[in-house]
Amino acid sequence: MQQPDDAAQTKELEFVTLVAGGQNFCIEITQIREIRRWSPVTILPHSPDYVLGVINLRGAVIPIIDLAAKLGFPRIDPTERHVIIIAAIEDCTIGLLVESVSEILGVKSDMVRETPKGTDDATTRAILGIIAMGDDMTKVINLATLLPNNDPVAA
Repeated sequence: MQQPDDAAQTKELEFVTLVAGGQNFCIEITQIREIRRWSPVTILPHSPDYVLGVINLRGAVIPIIDLAAKLGFPRIDPTERHVIIIAAIEDCTIGLLVESVSEILGVKSDMVRETPKGTDDATTRAILGIIAMGDDMTKVINLATLLPNNDPVAA
């Protein structure tokens, strides 16, 4: 029996790389709607510490989340140098405050390594895989696990 061609099973993936909490992460480009500079938000009372507030984006109210704080790193003190990534997750649209956006990274699907097992904390579940290129390790964010459907933040 002939084995399927491995090259035919690998597909090209594109990610937007970013820095949050001083760490390299990436998000699949198909989940990103736009990238904007930081602008002040409207603060919501009694919201979790990682929720910065909401913005009005062309008539839609979008929650803005500090991605570093959500991942367990120190909060970002936003300035005009910081960036908001508007992402769509299933039927939710959210904004992610990050320190910077770096580049579009194109890789073959077999280059995305499985997240090491051994811990079962929220950060490990939030990482779909790791892309190792030279000395750099870029973690692929699983946006769906960061914002579960029952999370009141997910609009």
